Amino acid sequence: MTDVIVIGGGAAGMIAAYGAALSGGSVLLLEKNEKLGKKIYITGKGRCNVTNACDFEGLISNQCRNGRFLYSAFRRFSNEDMCELLESAGCRLKTERGDRVFPVSDHASDVTKALTRLLSETGVSIRLRTEVRSIEQLPEGGFALKAFDQEHRHTETFSCQKLIVATGGLSYPTTGSTGDGYRFARHFGLRVNDCLPSLVPMEVEELREVSELSGLSLRNVELSLYEEKKLLYKELGELLFTHRGLSGPLVLTASSYAGESMLSNGGSCDGLSLSIDLKPALSAEKLDARLLRELDGAKNQDIKNVLRAMLPSSLILPVLGRAGLDPDRKANSVTREDRQRIGAVIKDLRYQVTGLGGFNEAVITKGGVDVKEIDPRTMESKKFPCLYFAVDMLYLYSITGGFNLQNSWSTGYAAGVSA
Repeated sequence: MTDVIVIGGGAAGMIAAYGAALSGGSVLLLEKNEKLGKKIYITGKGRCNVTNACDFEGLISNQCRNGRFLYSAFRRFSNEDMCELLESAGCRLKTERGDRVFPVSDHASDVTKALTRLLSETGVSIRLRTEVRSIEQLPEGGFALKAFDQEHRHTETFSCQKLIVATGGLSYPTTGSTGDGYRFARHFGLRVNDCLPSLVPMEVEELREVSELSGLSLRNVELSLYEEKKLLYKELGELLFTHRGLSGPLVLTASSYAGESMLSNGGSCDGLSLSIDLKPALSAEKLDARLLRELDGAKNQDIKNVLRAMLPSSLILPVLGRAGLDPDRKANSVTREDRQRIGAVIKDLRYQVTGLGGFNEAVITKGGVDVKEIDPRTMESKKFPCLYFAVDMLYLYSITGGFNLQNSWSTGYAAGVSA
């Protein structure tokens, strides 16, 4: 009988297996994919945003749900600890804007290679293409796992004293995150909250406009998310227009808050809207003065040409259309009321939310095993001793920027060392 079995060879599973092996016991890692860390390869657009180099309070404050649960895990294995571990395993790191940490090589594969090297050095046994189908608790203690060997097309039984479930949520199912862990958790009577895709693009009602703007990336804009008139989220940064709506860092983070609203409203996104301030550095008064200056300096030009000094060219017609102005109208005919309408659109380019992207494009899963079921110091089930769950299985998530991966490292390590 193996001392510890880890189900799932993603970020949390690999670090859990490493942590468990530090004690010198026998550790077996079961992964149903053909390689370890499949989801790591696509994080950070293939570069892998390993963690965030902020301080401890920053790790907590950037959590969107149940941040206090992570105190012990972060104390035991911090972002600094993770960086030191990867560096020691030959993966050099660098810190970029927003304290985001990446491999110097900009290759996510270097992170996976470093972790695989650590697993080898600590004696972890690895079985790929092995899918766990069921788990039963043994009368004498421990667990029996039935797994399908995809290569040889037969079922095997594995047994262990302690079991760590790190199968991931439901996001990017092509990487193997198909909700197996939730099924295992329910089998043992743990409470599993409803799941939604999170950190996803957002779909909007104004499809014709956004599809024509598809591919346009905006920097240094301010995005606000409203539920009717209630402000749910507001931040400065980058976003991207897609053929169905909006994406990019600001939108992915806003989607977490939209998801919370939808959960409390029976899954409905009625009343949710996104507002883009294209000129957040200018007050309405200063923006009007800027518009007046540009118009006065080109009195005989069409408005659409004058606005090229202020807006991306592809946004000019949508802005003028919303303001109710003919783009071919001459600058010298624009009135104060006309300027104010243009300014109002620039400060509040509004889109009505009709839905969120699906699990196939979600960075993480919102929902999962209720953290009240889990000991935050060890990640062990309170109902079933010797059964552990890592972060992607739990109702925990944060904004983008390396925080979600750090959650995986810290909770995975806590589960491994505890087991």
